[in-house]
Amino acid sequence: MTEILPPCPTCSSAYTYEMGALLVCPECGHEWSPATAAQAPGGPGERVVKDSVGNVLADGDTVTVVKTLKVKGSPSGIKAGTKVRNIRLVDGADVVDGHDIDCKIDGFGAMRLKSGVVKKG
Repeated sequence: MTEILPPCPTCSSAYTYEMGALLVCPECGHEWSPATAAQAPGGPGERVVKDSVGNVLADGDTVTVVKTLKVKGSPSGIKAGTKVRNIRLVDGADVVDGHDIDCKIDGFGAMRLKSGVVKKG
């Protein structure tokens, strides 16, 4: 009988295990109670989206593209360093191929980006 345990809230490791009444992460050493994990932000049921360096993203943030992206129908694409303002995070059911950020980019219009190609700030 295997029970699926939640990932570590600190480092997102999937290798958590039970030790008495606590859950423990072997990678970072974090210990927490399963009851507090359900109430904490980012707990079960709430999706956390992180940028390329691990910062948590939220609706309305400004991000910077960290690598040049090719765009169909555009000869130049989106250059690294392009600022994107007022992003909107996409819910889990609407995510297509990992594109979890809705945004408007000057000169390109509305599009979706992957959180792994942007940096907060």
